[in-house]
Amino acid sequence: MNQEQDVSTRKVILTMLKTSGALTVSEMAKQLGITEMAVRRHLNTMERDGLIEAKLVRQAMGRPTNLYSLTENADDLFPKKYHHLTLDLLSELIAEAGPDKVDLLFERRKERLISRYEEQIAGKALPERVKALAEIQNANGYMVDWQATEDGQYVINEHNCPISQVANQYNHACQCELMMFENLLGADVKRVECLVKGGNKCSYVIQQKQ
Repeated sequence: MNQEQDVSTRKVILTMLKTSGALTVSEMAKQLGITEMAVRRHLNTMERDGLIEAKLVRQAMGRPTNLYSLTENADDLFPKKYHHLTLDLLSELIAEAGPDKVDLLFERRKERLISRYEEQIAGKALPERVKALAEIQNANGYMVDWQATEDGQYVINEHNCPISQVANQYNHACQCELMMFENLLGADVKRVECLVKGGNKCSYVIQQKQ
């Protein structure tokens, strides 16, 4: 079985465990139409990757057997539509209290993020602050790279935006990110490209304050 087929079979096993709950090797083998040995090979890989876990259970007859189920890590592999709920709630808030309240929420989120991250960045030289901020954004799912330019500036590129669905409707979210960067870096920051506005990435040019 080639690598592509292996990956496909593992996806099927993950879906089975998601929809059916915990299963034994025998039950999975029957549903997949492959040998129990082949199933165990896939399970070993997924267990190593932290996607499934085994629990030994006693049976009325015969030897105890392992029941396999998904871990919390595996749950992240399945589609999530949290942005629909977020957008619905923001719409309700606008209807009840007006658009200024939504802007205030984004402002408070910005201040909370600044408070959360400023200790990791404070006291460093600008290159180290840029590097630390890039690592923070990477950990938050923004798929970041950064570099220094020949003219002494720095560029942070975000190739993914986890809040893009919200930012598409509420541009203040993007403005708050820009202000958060300026605050944490203590530098002049300019956004020169934006995913929400049709760019291929969100790109920020950073330079030391004059």
